[in-house]
Amino acid sequence: MVFSSITFIYYFLPIVIFCYFIVPKKFKNFILLLCSLFFYFFGEKEYIVILLLSCLINFFSAIIIDKFPKCRKIFLILAISFNLILLGYFKYTNFLIDNINKVFNSNISLLNIVLPLGISFFTFQTLSYVIDVYNNKVKADYNFINFTCYVALFPQLVAGPIVRYSDISSELRDRKVTIDTFSSGVKRFIIGLTKKVIIANSIGEMINILNILDNPSVLSYVIVAIGFTYQIYFDFSGYSDMAIGLGRMFGFHFPENFNYPFISKNVTDFWRRWHISLSSFFKDYIYIPLGGNKKNNIITIRNILIVWLLTGLWHGATWNFVLWGLFFGIILIIEKYLLKKFLNKHVIFSYIYTFIIILISFVIFNTENISDTIKFLSRMFALSNIPFINDVTMYYFKSYFVLLLISIISATPLIKLIYNKCQKVNHFIFDVLETIVLFGLLIINTAYLIDSSFNPFLYFRF
Repeated sequence: MVFSSITFIYYFLPIVIFCYFIVPKKFKNFILLLCSLFFYFFGEKEYIVILLLSCLINFFSAIIIDKFPKCRKIFLILAISFNLILLGYFKYTNFLIDNINKVFNSNISLLNIVLPLGISFFTFQTLSYVIDVYNNKVKADYNFINFTCYVALFPQLVAGPIVRYSDISSELRDRKVTIDTFSSGVKRFIIGLTKKVIIANSIGEMINILNILDNPSVLSYVIVAIGFTYQIYFDFSGYSDMAIGLGRMFGFHFPENFNYPFISKNVTDFWRRWHISLSSFFKDYIYIPLGGNKKNNIITIRNILIVWLLTGLWHGATWNFVLWGLFFGIILIIEKYLLKKFLNKHVIFSYIYTFIIILISFVIFNTENISDTIKFLSRMFALSNIPFINDVTMYYFKSYFVLLLISIISATPLIKLIYNKCQKVNHFIFDVLETIVLFGLLIINTAYLIDSSFNPFLYFRF
């Protein structure tokens, strides 16, 4: 069940809201937990036991770490090992077998493993929890319902953002939902839904058409590269907006996950704005413990490469994701030691350079293997024997130009700036108009969902 579905919006969510608000305060977490487990069971009934086992082991590990000082380190290692083995088995076993077969010319059969939904996200949440308990940054939660609710909370369970226990620990125990917070949550949800359904899905349909052209051109490859970059942004940031909005409806304040990444002036800045919860996780739990940039340059470069190798592997068990991670790691090292001053001095060049690097990175991200990546990039940069432009490409470019323009503008703070200025003119009129617009967007989104069978969510595969 995805957020951008009729089943979720008009059946599951209203029932959850009704049940949540009619029960007494002491049962609210229990209701959220039951609904969250049903949400997960609906999409992944075979693996709900894995989710519960993860909650159980991390719950008791944290209590032992908190209560028995002599056992702290042992149970930290055991908890970390369990989480990494769990993630490694489901996500990387077949990748390892496949590569062993290629290297040793063996014929080991691949295992029939299906990746559990959200395992990359909830595993990182439980990892951060036990590590924070060990480092005395948070107190262990002795209430199993509260802790399991934190891990399994349906708004962020299958695709983030990666919510740390410290972000919502106080709200797990005591929170209030006012009309303002609930309405702001509804607004954020509708905005995220619009980004996902109207923009991301429309771009995805355009990409599908251009990918099967009989006579592609350089321009068609450029459009696909730009299109996928914006599709994954609106797809994932839209989902994050919906998750944050849903959290607010129930009194939780999840961290922001995106901050207009396409206005970045360098790649370092881009990763401060893109998938913020993941970037901060790797920074706090991998990069800094390895020594960060506090030692010599060689150690710093090593740490950057380790972090970005792991970032690539976190996204998926293919060599393309490894290449994608190392590509960013190398670019960040070059920026840090060679380009920083130049980019700060030449602002226009820095924006162009950053966008080109982002485009290349998402070509790597989106292609199935390295040979496909090389083929795509060679055609995109006019290094192969295809025309720069043709009539078919121009037809589709004209057809989708408005969509691309809306996407580019919507990915900047321009709409937010206009919104903030209009808000100051007349609060009453603005509130009425805003309500009408949001209701209209909900109707349009509903019409899109009813009419279209194309409604993927890209980050479910991670």
